[in-house]
Parts: sequence; C-alpha cells; structure tokens
Amino acid sequence: MVLANEGRPGPVETTVERFREDVLDPSMRQVVLVDFWAPWCGPCKQLTPVIERVVAGTGGKAILVKMNIDNEPEIAGQLGIKSIPAVVAFQRGRPVDGFVGALPESQIKGFIERLVGPVEDSAADALEAAQAMIEAGEVSAAHELLSELVNEEPVNPKAVALLAKLYIAAGQLDSARALLDRLPESARKDPEVAAAAAAIENAAAAQDLGEVEDLKARINFDPNDLQAYFDLALALNARDRREEAAEALLEIIRRDRSWNEDGARKQLVQFFEAWGPMDKAAVSARRRLSTLLFS
Repeated sequence: MVLANEGRPGPVETTVERFREDVLDPSMRQVVLVDFWAPWCGPCKQLTPVIERVVAGTGGKAILVKMNIDNEPEIAGQLGIKSIPAVVAFQRGRPVDGFVGALPESQIKGFIERLVGPVEDSAADALEAAQAMIEAGEVSAAHELLSELVNEEPVNPKAVALLAKLYIAAGQLDSARALLDRLPESARKDPEVAAAAAAIENAAAAQDLGEVEDLKARINFDPNDLQAYFDLALALNARDRREEAAEALLEIIRRDRSWNEDGARKQLVQFFEAWGPMDKAAVSARRRLSTLLFS
C-alpha cells in the first residue's frame, strides 16, 4: 500500500554517507526513528503507513528516516539487526530504544509516547485517508488500511462500518456480517454501523432477484404487479441507483399504502438507514414520502 503521511512529504531515505546529517545531528534536537527495511519485505510495507501516521501525530517531536538494508547494510550490521522491519530510536546521537516487526498501531504509539510524550490520535486522519482512497478507486489500499484499523483497540466503529461496506460492494456479505458480529453491543448503536447493518440486509434481499431489465419487463407486462416494483427497488439499490430504487417503492405507496403490511414504506426506511440521513436520494425520497403519507 502506498500512503506517505497522508498528503505530507514521505520520510527521508538515508545512506551511510548521509547518516550523520539525516540521523545523528537531528537527534540532538528531536527523536529520530530509523526504519530499517527492504523492498522484498512484506511486513515492512505493512509497518510503513502505520508508523508514518503515528510519527505525524507527534507534532515534530519525532521524525522518521528509512534505510534500505539491501543497499546500505553497514549500519544495520553495526546495530546487530538480524530481522526486519526494525525500528531504532536515536536521541543525542545514540540509539536508545527500538522494536522489531510490524507491530499494531497501538503498540507503536506506546513506544513513541515513551520517548516524546502524548501523540495525537491518528484514527480520524486514517479514516479520512481510507475514504479518499475509496473515492479515488484505490479499493485494495483502502481495504488494507481499514483492516489495520479494525484490529486496533479500542474498537473503531466507523472503520468497521466502512470496511463492511467494502465487503458488501464486493458481494462478500458473510464477511461483512462477521465483521459487525465482532463488535460489542454498545458499538452497534453507532449510526454508521447501523447503516452498514441495514446495507447488508438490503444486499441480501437483492440476491437472486434477476436483472433490472427483466424486472422492468414484468412491470410493463403487468403494471399492477407491486411485487415486481418491490423487487426492482431492491435490485436498483444493490446497483447503487438510489433515486430509482426510492421511486419504485414510492410508486407502490402511491398505488396501495397498505401493500404487504406496509412493506414498501418499511423497506424505504431501511434504505434511509443504509444511505445515511444526509444522502441526497434519502433527503428527496423522505420529503416525497411525507407528502404521500400526509396529503
């Protein structure tokens, strides 16, 4: 995954020749963390975005420098590093602490806080970065970042909800359900978690309904087939055609408010829960529903 401090410049890649300039001299003023890595190292790639986020939260009290041990093995050898990723903290020109492996963000944060004091919570920035990745079509990178966040303690309901929606979009409903099932009861009350749960049920209901055009053909054949309108709404929603999905349910309510024990209105409310209160389609459909019910 490529995520260099979420819009901030990435860390310096140092060499033996520049080690004093990049590490030892700056360590007289602030903590310098040296991340020893190699291009073939999978855990190194997992560690990079996490440690960059935490270091960014120190407000300049710590900086991160990277060193590729394939190109520059001497310093790692002098420090006795035998496994990577390895991170060594330098202060006042000397190594003072370190760790090995792609640790969880909470442990990395604790390690750095022992050196520089409190670190800002980076979860909000990470979620913002994941959302930006999704909007840019970088779904794999967003999935990787969110997977890191949902395994941290304490649980982050918003990260869980966003990852669940990625599973839903991929048709992996069982994975989405399993993710929400891991949450404590209190976290399930989070509005975004509730929206994800509603989205799972909507997607499940839309399975095996057939193609949208086939459902429209059923309606053209029998305009009074309200079940066809209902199935069409589910199929359209599964394809993120929200305005059309709402319109199909509103048409049922226009024709027969009590159809299927108020099923169309109940389904529309479930759409609202899944889409969120500020969604454009939800706002418009809610207004039109009120007009139908109270006119």
